[in-house]
Amino acid sequence: MKFTISGKNIEVTEGLRRAVTEKLGKLERYFTPETEIIVTMSVEKERQKIEVTIPVKGNIIRSEQVSNDMYVSIDLVEEVIERQLRKYKNKIIEKHQEGGNFKKEFIEKETEAPEEVKIIRTKHFGIKPMYPEDACVQMELLGHNFFVFCNAETEEVNVVYKRKGNTYGLIEPEF
Repeated sequence: MKFTISGKNIEVTEGLRRAVTEKLGKLERYFTPETEIIVTMSVEKERQKIEVTIPVKGNIIRSEQVSNDMYVSIDLVEEVIERQLRKYKNKIIEKHQEGGNFKKEFIEKETEAPEEVKIIRTKHFGIKPMYPEDACVQMELLGHNFFVFCNAETEEVNVVYKRKGNTYGLIEPEF
């Protein structure tokens, strides 16, 4: 596998480079040798973030993990990518597609039962018309990171959500 490792606001030391190649090197059993793995590490205040992107046959396997220790972030990102790979493998097999960058042994190996999606709780609430700005205030009052509401201007169901940097996003339906 070919690693491209870079840093933003952090010097990529030999120790970090070794930790990334050792931990993500475990993924070697899934991919062909020419597979490229793009790793970006960054630091903002106490946040140690690692982003890993692996382009595979028209798709992207990607994970971003944040902790207060870069080595912990590296461990977390490897676990998440392995989980994603198992799900992706099941999709390939279900659709009878070619494996692309994946090793033939990985694709042909017995698949595990896909993790079942379980809804464990259903909430019911009244939706009253409000403006997106009011929905943001309501979301903050509830301490949530998103809020579903009926937009008073369009009379459609919208979602406001909290973004990084204390900004907000609005999701509107498209027909």
